[in-house]
Amino acid sequence: MVKVATGLDVLCNDFHLQKEFKGNVALLCHNASVDKDFVPAAVRFKELFGSRFIKLFGPQHGFSTDAQDNMIETDHYVHPHFNILVYSLYSETRVPTDEMLNGIDHFFVDLQDVGCRMYTYIYSLTLLLEKCIDKDIEVIVLDRPNPLNGITLEGNVLDPKYASFIGRHPIPVRHGMTIGEVGLMHQKYWADKPMNYRVIKMRNWERNMYFEDTGLSWLLPSPNLSRYESAMTFPGIVLFEGTQLSEGRGTTQSLELVGHPSIEPFAWYDRHLKQALEKSGLKGVAIRPITFLPTFNKHADSVCGGFQIHVTDRNVFQPWRVGQWLLRELYHLMEGDFKWLQPPYEYDYTNMPIDIINGTDKLRYWVEQRGSLQMLGSLEDFSDYEPKFRAIQIY
Repeated sequence: MVKVATGLDVLCNDFHLQKEFKGNVALLCHNASVDKDFVPAAVRFKELFGSRFIKLFGPQHGFSTDAQDNMIETDHYVHPHFNILVYSLYSETRVPTDEMLNGIDHFFVDLQDVGCRMYTYIYSLTLLLEKCIDKDIEVIVLDRPNPLNGITLEGNVLDPKYASFIGRHPIPVRHGMTIGEVGLMHQKYWADKPMNYRVIKMRNWERNMYFEDTGLSWLLPSPNLSRYESAMTFPGIVLFEGTQLSEGRGTTQSLELVGHPSIEPFAWYDRHLKQALEKSGLKGVAIRPITFLPTFNKHADSVCGGFQIHVTDRNVFQPWRVGQWLLRELYHLMEGDFKWLQPPYEYDYTNMPIDIINGTDKLRYWVEQRGSLQMLGSLEDFSDYEPKFRAIQIY
């Protein structure tokens, strides 16, 4: 296996490239922003740029990646080791202010994304790009792999009526882009006018790679994705954030399992779900009945019955489709015990959280009306997205 060199590794090992950045430098990064030797990006930037490294920024979940869930904001502070300001872009604002950007010539972004529309780091990037349009600031992405590969598309394209901080742009759930390519798509199709933007590309990354093919170690990019397996199931299990069911937060395998105190996992599996899964035609997946005890978040300290999603063949596994199917089945099995989460969600006090997550209300109606998988497939229309997707590919 040839190990992928991330954009950070490329920068750190190219003296001539480093010399191109002559002014003051800022860095937006998090826990997973490390080089091949596990040295944090901020440490490397201090070595590379010295006193010109003047500001740090953290995305949702914070610079230290320790803040849970949505609408849990983090504070600005002075970092005790680097002795520079750390600004939170998930605080009273998701858009950097003029004061935050003052004095910056080169703004680097080094974030490990998970390749799913509902993951907010790509929107921290595009909001930054929009803020910098009329400023003399260069934005540079140190690119990292899409863990779900750079080919497979899955899920509905966002309806702009349901745009939010977990879905700002008309892209499918599995969008197939690296974070650097998201910025390129923003500049080509969504920006009012282009700004000074570039991507420092990875080396040795190919579009058909899943994260486990890269030779890189998985470091949690957010508090509840401590395992690569969680990233694989995330596009499906994240849907359950829009319900009163637990999506496994408060366990060591969050976003791989779902449950509720009223679920009888083994009986429901034997009587219904096993046969329903076989009839569905869904492949590359096994569902295991389990019980678990969340230590925080939904149903904290209450034993939940539920189901864990296991990927048996990543090449045919469709996490979004599996998640929608399981949501439909549990909605009807649980009857009155199933409840949709009510607003607010991600600072939207009007729309249903499940509709914000889905980027449409059609999927909620599909679940409630026990729609067919054929009908679900009709909601996946990539005809407008695919030409844009092909046009911005840099690998």
